[in-house]
Formats: sequence, structure tokens, C-alpha cells
Amino acid sequence: MTITYPPVDELKAQAKRLRQAMTERGSEITHAAALELIARQYGARDWNTLSALAAKPNDKPASPIFVGAHIRGRYLNQPFTGKVLALSAVPGSEFYRITIHFDEPVDVVTFESFSAFRQRVHAQIDENGVSPRKTSNGLPHLVLDI
Repeated sequence: MTITYPPVDELKAQAKRLRQAMTERGSEITHAAALELIARQYGARDWNTLSALAAKPNDKPASPIFVGAHIRGRYLNQPFTGKVLALSAVPGSEFYRITIHFDEPVDVVTFESFSAFRQRVHAQIDENGVSPRKTSNGLPHLVLDI
């Protein structure tokens, strides 16, 4: 999986929104600190690295998975559609951390007598969009349709 980076202007706009949100919550940060936090979110070492990666021309995304992408797949064998809220590489491994907000809550219990709904999940996936963790019946927790 190759991470597709938004344009530098969009990354700066994300940093501006982050800084504004932090200020509204009483935790002021500098614009430079917001840029560094955005860089970490994308798995980059620092802002300079992220801006250099984002400045490279993206011929065609190798993967449709990026922050803000609308995706579909199966979570605990239940179909879902949702939006990618965060995606970063796990240092020293072949996996990525992903946070997905489902469009509709997903019932993760298969018993008819009760339900447990989840709408936001955090998981690790490999380059194929499949989580390494499996359920008791051997199915991956998360499988993205990519």
C-alpha cells in the first residue's frame, strides 16, 4: 500500500483547523506545532518530510485508502461503508494503523438476543487492507475492499 498524500495546501489547511480546534479547547499550539502533528498523523518524521512527500506528483494512487477516503469492506464479518479518519504507517513493520468512522453503526454481535453496535474502529491492516487479527472462526477482523 502506498499512502497518497493530499496537496501541501490541504495539509496546511488541516493544520490550521487543528490549531483552531485546539485553541477552542484551551490548548493553544503554534502553527509549526500543528504542522508537526499533521506530519506525525501521516506517519512522516516531521513537517519537512511530509511536505516533500506531498509535493511529489501523484500519477495515480496505488491505493484508494487515504485520510478522508470513503471506503467499504467487512468488520467482524459485517459489511460497512465509512470514512478513513486516520492512517499511518506502523514504524518497523509492514502494517498501517487505520481509524474508520462507519456511515451506519455495525452490529458486531451475531446472537439474536442482543446487539452491540460500533461506529468508530481503530485497527491495523496490511498492504492489502486486511487486519492480521482474526476472529475465533479464523476470519480477519477487518477486510477493506480495495
